[in-house]
Amino acid sequence: MTDRFDQLIARAEQLISRIEAVLPRPLSAPDWSAAIAWRYRRRSGGHGVLEPVRHVAGMRLSDLKEIDAQKEKIQRNTQQFVDGRPANNVLLTGARGTGKSSLIKACLNSYAPQGLRLIEVDKADLTDLPDIVEVVSGRPEKFIIYCDDLSFEEGEGGYKALKSILDGSVAASTPNVLVYATSNRRHLLPEQMKDNLSYTTAPDGEIHPGEVVEEKISLSERFGLWVSFYPFSQDEYLAIVAQWLSALGVGSQDIEAARPQALVWALERGSRSGRVAYQFARDFAGRQGA
Repeated sequence: MTDRFDQLIARAEQLISRIEAVLPRPLSAPDWSAAIAWRYRRRSGGHGVLEPVRHVAGMRLSDLKEIDAQKEKIQRNTQQFVDGRPANNVLLTGARGTGKSSLIKACLNSYAPQGLRLIEVDKADLTDLPDIVEVVSGRPEKFIIYCDDLSFEEGEGGYKALKSILDGSVAASTPNVLVYATSNRRHLLPEQMKDNLSYTTAPDGEIHPGEVVEEKISLSERFGLWVSFYPFSQDEYLAIVAQWLSALGVGSQDIEAARPQALVWALERGSRSGRVAYQFARDFAGRQGA
C-alpha cells in the first residue's frame, strides 16, 4: 500500500512539473551586471525573458555626421535623464537610413558609465511593457525602452499598451524609465483618405477632427520630444562617406578618389542615406585592404 501511494505521489509531482513548465511565469530580473543592453523575448511557453546583448554596436556620437541639430536634442534629453532631472520620451521620425537608430546606440555607449541601460522591445511584445517596467522600477540605473521601426496597423494590441505607459495609466510614471522609439511615420498609424470624412465644421467655420483622426495622432502626442530626420544632400552624403572611410583606415588620397564611386553606389541604391554611405565605405575599404 505504501509503495502504491509513493508511486501515486511521484506521478502527481511529474504531472505538476509538466503543467508548471507550460504555464506563463512572471518576468524575473536578470543579472544586471552582465550587460548594458538587453533584449526582451517571449518564449514559446508564453513567459518573457530579458536576454543580455553581449556585443553592443560600438557606435560613438562623434561618428555621426550631418545630424548635429538632432544629436544635440537627444544628447540634452538623455543627459537630463541620467542626471535625475525631468526628461521626455522621444520619437525619432524621418527618412530611412538617416541615423535614428545609430543615434540611440551612440547615446547608450556614451552614457552607460553614468548608469544608462537599454532594453530593446519588439512591437509584437509591447503588451508586456508593464511587466518590464515593474522589474526595473526599483533599480538605481536609468533605463531606455527602445522600440525600433515602430508603426502599427489597425487593431494591434501593443498600441494601447504603449499609450498607457507613455501617459495615461492610473499609476505614476516611473522616474528611471523612458521610451525612445524610431519610426518612418510621425503618427505611427496608417492614415486613410476616408479619415478626412470624420472632420466636422462648427457654425463659425472652425474645423474639428473626428474621433478617428484624434485616435491616430494621440499616441504620437504622448512623446514629449519629436526629432525629425531628413534625406541628405549630395555634399552631406559625401561627407559621411569620407568620415566612415577615415574611421576604417582609408587614406585621404583614396578617400578623395572614392567620391565618384560613392555617388554611383548611391545612384544604384536609389538613396543617399547614412546607411548607404556606411555600406559603401565598408565595401571600398575591404577592396582596398584597409
